[in-house]
Amino acid sequence: MAPVITLTTDFGTDDAYVASMKGVILTISPEAAIVDICHSIEPRNILQASFILSTTHRYFPEGTVHVAVVDPGVGSERKAIILKTPSSFFVAPDNGILSYILDEFCPTSPGVSPSTSINMERRKLGVELEAIAITNSEFWQHPVSTTFHGRDIFAPVAGHLSLGTPLHRFGDSVEQLNVFPLPQPFRDNSGNLDGCILHIDHFGNLITSIRDNDLPGEEFLIEVCNQRIQNISRFYAEKEGLAAIIGSSGYLEISLKDGNAASALGAKISDLIKISRTIA
Repeated sequence: MAPVITLTTDFGTDDAYVASMKGVILTISPEAAIVDICHSIEPRNILQASFILSTTHRYFPEGTVHVAVVDPGVGSERKAIILKTPSSFFVAPDNGILSYILDEFCPTSPGVSPSTSINMERRKLGVELEAIAITNSEFWQHPVSTTFHGRDIFAPVAGHLSLGTPLHRFGDSVEQLNVFPLPQPFRDNSGNLDGCILHIDHFGNLITSIRDNDLPGEEFLIEVCNQRIQNISRFYAEKEGLAAIIGSSGYLEISLKDGNAASALGAKISDLIKISRTIA
């Protein structure tokens, strides 16, 4: 099977940046199958890229190399890293972009407030994980631009990695990576939940931080942007107007039949979602 390499960036598709990365990869690994996960991440929105990658990576074959480049610190002292999990490799800047991936293996404590500080912290790697700092310039494109490490460092490293180059050859082992504290649903003493909007998809659906198993039973009221929704629908077209469903990523979503929920509500990423038990 041909090696698989995925790309997630905030580069968009109006310029040649993504194509340049693909050209570098294919020059090194001509048989590679390159898959675009997303290039419409909001510019410099590291956590959005992290979330999108977390909902996607598990559907790829074992050994896939995932390249994630949303890198406002390009050219600075931030490290470039490779993270190896039991099933995949991730090539990225060490700027929090792998926060959701790391949380799958080294979970944070439950109940962190949706308004948690967005300051990065260092997270020790779990026993299933291995990481290195990419310091061996032998595997870089030369000369290296100070503004385009996606092309000159991350792409060539991904190409060599896909060919089976041993991890240790790329650089020095690291035991901790930078992560952002992730918003988790907060449950009060009455069983009510506070969550937030993590992502707004192409259709205007609001993807929240609340999962199916967080919900307080079968009868509850959802409040978002001063609107109320009763309980869960099974699919998008089941209910007129606003609806709440459990989407394909396993998170609670707010949708609008034949419309755009985000536009209709004026909703933004990080807006509060409240779920309360209904009174019988």
